[in-house]
Amino acid sequence: MKAITWQGRHRVDVSSVDTPDIVNDSDIVVEVTATAICGSDLHLYDGFIPTMQKGDILGHEFMGRVVAKGRGITELEVGDRVVVPFNIACGKCYFCEQTLTSLCDNSNPNAAVAEKLYGHSGSGLFGYSHMLGGYPGGQAEYVRVPYADVGPLKIPDELDDERVLFLSDILPTGYMAAENCQIRRGDIVAVWGCGPVGQFAIKCALLLGAKQVIAIDRIPFRLELAGKDERVTALHPDKTDVQEALLELTGGRGPDSCIDAVGMEAHGTTFGALYDQAKTAAFLATDRPHVLRQAIQACRKGGTVSIPGVYGGLIDKLPLGAAFAKGLTFRMGQTHVHRYMPLLLDMIREGKIDPRFIITHRASLDEAPELYETFRTKTDDCLKVVMTP
Repeated sequence: MKAITWQGRHRVDVSSVDTPDIVNDSDIVVEVTATAICGSDLHLYDGFIPTMQKGDILGHEFMGRVVAKGRGITELEVGDRVVVPFNIACGKCYFCEQTLTSLCDNSNPNAAVAEKLYGHSGSGLFGYSHMLGGYPGGQAEYVRVPYADVGPLKIPDELDDERVLFLSDILPTGYMAAENCQIRRGDIVAVWGCGPVGQFAIKCALLLGAKQVIAIDRIPFRLELAGKDERVTALHPDKTDVQEALLELTGGRGPDSCIDAVGMEAHGTTFGALYDQAKTAAFLATDRPHVLRQAIQACRKGGTVSIPGVYGGLIDKLPLGAAFAKGLTFRMGQTHVHRYMPLLLDMIREGKIDPRFIITHRASLDEAPELYETFRTKTDDCLKVVMTP
C-alpha cells in the first residue's frame, strides 16, 4: 500500500509498504478515506521528537471504513465508518476507567522508554515515535487499529468525512483546552496561536461562555480568520506590546484564562524568543517556551493557564515565581479524545460547530511531501491540509 513515511529532518516520502493485517483479536483494519497533517506532525518533521526511525508511517488524524476485524470485536462491523482517536486506550486500566485515556497504562508497548524521560508513560499514539509505541500512522491507505472496541467512533452516513475527521484530535484538543480554563460566563480568554487547535480553542471558549477571546498570532491570515467573530480581538505580537494590550483590554486585571496553543516551537522577535532559538540551535534546550512565559505573565491573579501546545522536554527561564505569586492553576496534557468524541459529534450534528472552516488545502497522499513544507512555512495561507488516499 501507499503511505507517508518519515525519512529524517525535513524529509517525508511517499512509500510502498506492507498492508496491515489483524494481529490481535481486539484489532480492526481501517481503509482510510480521509487523513490530515497536524501541527504536532511538524515536531516530527522538524526533528524535535526522539526515537523516530526512517520508514515510520506518519499521521494520527484519520478516519475510514472497517475492512477487517478481529474475533474479539463486538461493537463494530465490516463496512462501518469510523473516526479513530489519535491516542490508543485499552479501556480497562485505572486511567481509562477515569476517562483519562491519553494516560492509558497498557497501550504503549515501549513504556520503559517514555518512563526514562518523563517518569511515567502515557498512552500509545498513532504515528508518533517509538517512545510512544511505534504504531504505524494514518497517512496511509490502510491502518491497523488496536483496542478497537474502545476507541473508534461510528459515524452516520449523512455526515461527510470533512465534518467529522477532526474528532480524531484537534477538535477535542481545542475543546479540552477551553474546558481546562474552567470558564465562567463573561470571562475573557487569551489564546496564543491561531493554528487549527487555536481556532478550535477560540470557538469552544465562546461556546463555553466566554464573553471575549483575545487571539494572538504572527500570521495575518490566521488572525483574520479568528477575528471574523465580533467577540474575538486579534493581536499581532510584532505590531503591539502583548502584555500592555492585554491589560488594556481587561481593565488592568489580565485575562481570566490563557491558552498556549503554540507549544515547543514558538517563534517571535522578542529577546526571549531569540534567546530560545539560540539555545535550541546550540542543543542547550529542547523547547522554545516564550509563549508560555507570556501567558504566565499576562494571566490574572488566580487565573488558569491551559496548555494544549505540545512540549517535549526541558525548558529554560520559566517564570515559576510569577505563577506562584499569582496563584495560577495549570492544566495541560495530551487530549483525552475518547471522552469528548460523542459530545462533539452531537454538537456537529446540531450545527453548533462546523469544523470545516479551517480546511485550506485538499490533496492526495502523493502531494504530502510538498504540503508538509507548505504547512511548516505557512505559505499559500495554509492552515489545514486534508488528504484522501
